[in-house]
Amino acid sequence: MKTSARNEFFGKIKALKNGPVNSEVILDIGGGSELAAIITQESVAELGLKVGGEAYALIKAPWVIVTTDSKLKTSARNKLCGKITHCQEGAVNGEVVMEIPGGRSIAAIVTRESIESLGLKVGASACAHIKSSHIILAVSA
Repeated sequence: MKTSARNEFFGKIKALKNGPVNSEVILDIGGGSELAAIITQESVAELGLKVGGEAYALIKAPWVIVTTDSKLKTSARNKLCGKITHCQEGAVNGEVVMEIPGGRSIAAIVTRESIESLGLKVGASACAHIKSSHIILAVSA
């Protein structure tokens, strides 16, 4: 599988909660980290998702919100914290990559102004916040 999403996490479905329109899928991605994704019930059926099954979580880098305060509360359901391993500034935007528990990494595209105002640099602690509706789930065919 090849995608344009910079962030790809493979894991086991830990929980599945069905609602009238959407379903909540909790994916254990290892290292003590989980991701919650909200997808339609139709997608759950088409992908054959069930507790104990496996799936990929795909997250485009511009959908990742970066903060430096691990206690900050946001409406984004998912939070992965770690250390910045790469920070490249561009004229308008930059790329920030964080290593998270389990030896995995997550990339974010943020404005250059945000890199400067948050003091984002290699070695600094940061958190990646992702809305549950910004996670695309995929399975191997």
